[in-house]
Amino acid sequence: MPAVPKIELAGVAKSFDANHVLKGVNLTVAPRESLVIIGTSGCGKSVLMKCLNGLIRPDTGSVKIEGKEVLDQGRAALEDLRQRFGMTFQFGALFDSLPIWENITFRLRHQQALSKAAARDIAAQTITQLGLAPSVIDQYPAELSGGMQKRVALARAIVDEPEILLFDEPTSGLDPITGGVIDRLIIDARKRLGATTVTISHDMASVRRIADKVAMLHNGVIIWAGSAANMSESGVPEVHQFVHGLSEGPLTNNWTIDQAGA
Repeated sequence: MPAVPKIELAGVAKSFDANHVLKGVNLTVAPRESLVIIGTSGCGKSVLMKCLNGLIRPDTGSVKIEGKEVLDQGRAALEDLRQRFGMTFQFGALFDSLPIWENITFRLRHQQALSKAAARDIAAQTITQLGLAPSVIDQYPAELSGGMQKRVALARAIVDEPEILLFDEPTSGLDPITGGVIDRLIIDARKRLGATTVTISHDMASVRRIADKVAMLHNGVIIWAGSAANMSESGVPEVHQFVHGLSEGPLTNNWTIDQAGA
């Protein structure tokens, strides 16, 4: 018998008034697989990810985790579901007013009755796994570089050892070397936790490093999904243009000057 997918989306649709963002997304992710979702800016990748972890409720469709439908769950069950996920956001989303140790253990302290000392110890242990000095836990986000903030965000995502990790543009705004370091940390964390990962990325070098499987979202649906090794020969013109960063092709044929400069 084939393994039950860790994540399965079927016919997922979501509109905001007249803006039909998702129009019937079908996608599966196997246990411990690393899926990367690609697509042009504004195509709905972040909305899809939020539908996946329950932050946004789809208008129609099905979202299953290990074969169990999650869209018909009550609030308590939905909160339990979210605890199975760890997530990093595109711009870090760290709490500026909290020191790093409180940022890292924020959710953990709401789940468990941790003392301040215990929380600090956990934060220090987690941050050192990501190559930062333990002393960083007493600093504030504004005192850290962009790459260090990305590591703190990753530490917060993995501190309670979730089984599914979601990454929204984890290398955005980073230089190529720092981006490569973040990718390696993501790969290491995934292996250490045995986690399934779903990542949104425009960074094709990063995609090639971290992905087992790639899916492209376009016009509200998945137009291609396959192994990362095969994405350069997908046979789909939109995928070919995106993967190779070409200025001309079906993705830009109808662009206006304003869109091209955005």
